[in-house]
Amino acid sequence: MQNTPKILLVEDDSIIASGLVYALQGEGYEVTHANEVTKAIGYVNEEKFDLALLDLGLPDGNGFNISEKLRENQSETAVIFLTVVDDEGNIVKALEGGAEDYITKPFRLRELLARIKVVLRRRGGDSDIISLGKVNVHTTEGKAYINNNPVELTALEYRLLLTFANNKGRVLSRLQILDNLWDSAGNFVEDNTLTVYIKRLREKLGDNINIETVRGMGYKAQ
Repeated sequence: MQNTPKILLVEDDSIIASGLVYALQGEGYEVTHANEVTKAIGYVNEEKFDLALLDLGLPDGNGFNISEKLRENQSETAVIFLTVVDDEGNIVKALEGGAEDYITKPFRLRELLARIKVVLRRRGGDSDIISLGKVNVHTTEGKAYINNNPVELTALEYRLLLTFANNKGRVLSRLQILDNLWDSAGNFVEDNTLTVYIKRLREKLGDNINIETVRGMGYKAQ
């Protein structure tokens, strides 16, 4: 079973932070947010993280203070800096200090998410096989298997399954699911069509997966 990657997000801009938390959770990550150095270091002392996204400029210090603490306490944690400061000196300092990447604001969300996946995969924190019920989703192949037997799915059915797999046990609204299908598959899916796709997925996967309808809220799968 895949462990959910844990990400420490340190960002003092509340609007940017809320958007990133929403997007990261939508990708299936467990996110802990801090808006200052002191809180971030407190979290570092309490739990382990697979990745830290660190803003450089913070009210009570800077991202380098946190990265230094991470090197002391949990050197296996990958670090990506997010900053408006496009300064060569800071970039060199970050990379020489062990950071995996340095991304300047404003950035494209999909690019950031792609870089996070690359870093986690390189660090061994992001498997290319995600288990959901008795179904194994092979993200590299873009296929789903039950007992090593491939399941015939259309592109959108596979993307719908992947969305549930990345959010195992979480309730997803219809809008969240539709946004994910539109963004990743490049096809427009109407709200009433989503019900049809979920029905097809249930039929094809049978009791190997439990897609539950949560009345008034959406769906969750496990």
